[in-house]
Amino acid sequence: MAETVKLVYQGSTYEFPVVEGSLGEKAVDIGSLRSQTGLVTFDPGYASTGSCKSAITFLDGEKGILLYRGIPIEQLAEKSSFIETAYLLIYGELPSCKQLDEFSHHITHHSMVHESIKNFYDGFPNNPHPMAVASAVVGSLATFYQNELNVRDEREIEITIHRLLAKLPTIAAYSYKKSIGQPLLYPDNSLGYSANFLKMMFGTPCEDYEVDPVAAKALEVLLILHADHEQNCSTSTARLVGSSMCNLFASVSAAIYALWGPLHGGANQAVIEMLQEIYDDGGDVRKYIQKAKDSEDSFRLMGFGHRVYKNFDPRSKIIKTMAHKLLETSTTKEPLLEVALELEEAALKENYFIEKKLYPNVDFYSGLIYKALNIPVNMFPVMFAMGRLPGWIAQWKELQEDENFKIGRPRQIYTGAKTRDYTPIEKR
Repeated sequence: MAETVKLVYQGSTYEFPVVEGSLGEKAVDIGSLRSQTGLVTFDPGYASTGSCKSAITFLDGEKGILLYRGIPIEQLAEKSSFIETAYLLIYGELPSCKQLDEFSHHITHHSMVHESIKNFYDGFPNNPHPMAVASAVVGSLATFYQNELNVRDEREIEITIHRLLAKLPTIAAYSYKKSIGQPLLYPDNSLGYSANFLKMMFGTPCEDYEVDPVAAKALEVLLILHADHEQNCSTSTARLVGSSMCNLFASVSAAIYALWGPLHGGANQAVIEMLQEIYDDGGDVRKYIQKAKDSEDSFRLMGFGHRVYKNFDPRSKIIKTMAHKLLETSTTKEPLLEVALELEEAALKENYFIEKKLYPNVDFYSGLIYKALNIPVNMFPVMFAMGRLPGWIAQWKELQEDENFKIGRPRQIYTGAKTRDYTPIEKR
């Protein structure tokens, strides 16, 4: 017998079905709540609200589990490539050799941007934030590819997917080059996805640039770890914008802006700034541990704990190993790593952190890796956007293909003034 939940309101009893996911999570289907009772739910931040059914990503915060299409993130980080992971997320299955070759070919050969797009960079003021540039330029792609905006045409969507995955690294690298006054390099079709980005970031026309394979691998793993994370702020933004049947370029542009916020994509930047603050103050980790424990102190440890994960973030375990490997091969010593290790050790031993389950999350180490790769701090959110792009695409695509497709339209509880008459200006 199917499970139901009963609601008693004003003497009447209403029943609502319980729906169950493939891995056991349950939800109350309140789709008919308002029509039956006149009520809506009130859930600030949607922490207890499921906005959709999705077959893309499973996340168990209590157990520290993250699956892409059922495959553990640990296996993908070890064995897969970013392009293969992107294919998995978008199309639901790992590709065959032929499918992966074709997919990679399309992405490689769509990586150049229209020459007129370069003019955009001249129009921006000096040293703009790369996230603002990335979102603006991604949104502008809809003006260059106006024949690929039909959200119900599979072929147009396919080409748009290729263009976005291919061009975002180029767009991102160009925003950095513009900020430092260096020429914009064309993509190199002989290189892989991550290596090509690093070359566009740090290469110059006047000399050859050899990409460090360890650095390229570290970036590849980071991109995989960030590729999707269920219905977070930016992903929900992509879905909500897409629910108006808006094109994929615009939906991703909106998602990039949502990711820009310090509570979302800016978290790893905040970690580096915190570590730098501790280092500049003499590196006394104990002092800052006490400040974090003091409820009267405004200081907060960044990169610890997670809104969803109540145990170890599974991505942090993978990225910690990668951070050590990269930093061990680096020719320059990273003093912030020592601060980071002391903080981690304290968090794992102190009862205060254990009781509150404040474990290091993925942002704690990702910032260190980006810093070791010489990527400037204001580019960190853009790196996050590059990684999250396949997830945004997959979620947007899944929404468009949903047989129960509806435009997103949350309700509210109005708390403003009651009905009142207009007061003429001479009587105010």
